[in-house]
Amino acid sequence: MISVEEAKRIMMARVPPLSRQHYALSECVGRFLATDAIAPFDHPLFDMSAVDGYAVCGPGPEWRPVAAIAAGQILKDIIRPGECARIFTGAHVPSGTERVLMQEYAVRVDSMIVLHGELPAMGANIRRKGEQFIKGGSLARAGDRLEPATIGLIASGGAEEVEVSFKPRVSVVRTGNEFIEEGSPREGRIYSSNERMLFAALCKELRKSDDEGAFSASDDDAEIETVFKLAAAADAIITTGGVSVGDHDRVRAVLERMGAEIHFHGVAQKPGKPMLFATLEGKPFFGLPGNPRAVMILFWEFVLPFLRAMQGARDPWLKSDVLPMGHGVNAKGDRTEFRAAQVRGGRVTLLADEGSHMLRSLIEADALAYLPAKQRTWATGDPMEVHYLP
Repeated sequence: MISVEEAKRIMMARVPPLSRQHYALSECVGRFLATDAIAPFDHPLFDMSAVDGYAVCGPGPEWRPVAAIAAGQILKDIIRPGECARIFTGAHVPSGTERVLMQEYAVRVDSMIVLHGELPAMGANIRRKGEQFIKGGSLARAGDRLEPATIGLIASGGAEEVEVSFKPRVSVVRTGNEFIEEGSPREGRIYSSNERMLFAALCKELRKSDDEGAFSASDDDAEIETVFKLAAAADAIITTGGVSVGDHDRVRAVLERMGAEIHFHGVAQKPGKPMLFATLEGKPFFGLPGNPRAVMILFWEFVLPFLRAMQGARDPWLKSDVLPMGHGVNAKGDRTEFRAAQVRGGRVTLLADEGSHMLRSLIEADALAYLPAKQRTWATGDPMEVHYLP
């Protein structure tokens, strides 16, 4: 067996990049930028009012109104000392303006606008041209994920489209004879959940809404090989079950017969010790065990970062932190562990140490605590590395 750290290093050294293409911003949510997004214009495009009020020239305390300017309008005349213009949020600030009074502090008395309160500083309530970014400046970097705020920033600079990586197509293969199927006996069998869980995770990450690429196979070598050939049409393959060392665990044997390159099989971790990573017909292949808890944790820790790296993500890993333990911990054995955890008030609490077939504590968790093999004991307040769940 190899360590978790070595397994991740081997895996990330074999990331195949995906093709990229220009897309309209409206189609890019959740995708990763393939190149830097550069501002084609300044933002703001001009000096604009940050509030509803009055653009004034001179110290006051009163000014004569000479115009009104709504958003989208321009006053070509200059505001002169002792004059003001009614102005609204987002409107172009006319030449001569020294500051903008908020309407709450301006009172109309007869034909004049009179200051009510202290005179604001020079330039107050004016958003200056290029204040947020200037033409030619970087709005987002290659490898950034395009979430709504990033899309809004890029759009505010006048860009209509960006170059992004394609999203990977992923096949999911369930192996084994133990599942309850229509028309099959129920005694001694179980309901299938892993492939549904994996597709739910893929749908959430890739913002897809179907289970295209779903396959199943028994423990018959010929059937598994046929299914693997179909699955290899995708950009990546995930299997669940059949990677341990039992007589019915046939995934590795079939891969070897198909000429796949096995990069590692077996990782010193809990859960997920039998995990396998290979390349089949040039496609990355993740052989996950059949226990649901192990499947979900290995997806978060290995598969998900790999899929993000395929899309060019600068930092594909789960967001992490090092926080004090809220209680003492004594870990058993000599394997690295991933434990369900909650972060509350800046402290880490481990949830029930369930078996690899159980999922309930993962539902309650917001992070995975990373317990390295080299450390087995933590006292209250000791630092613990956590990986936040997506």
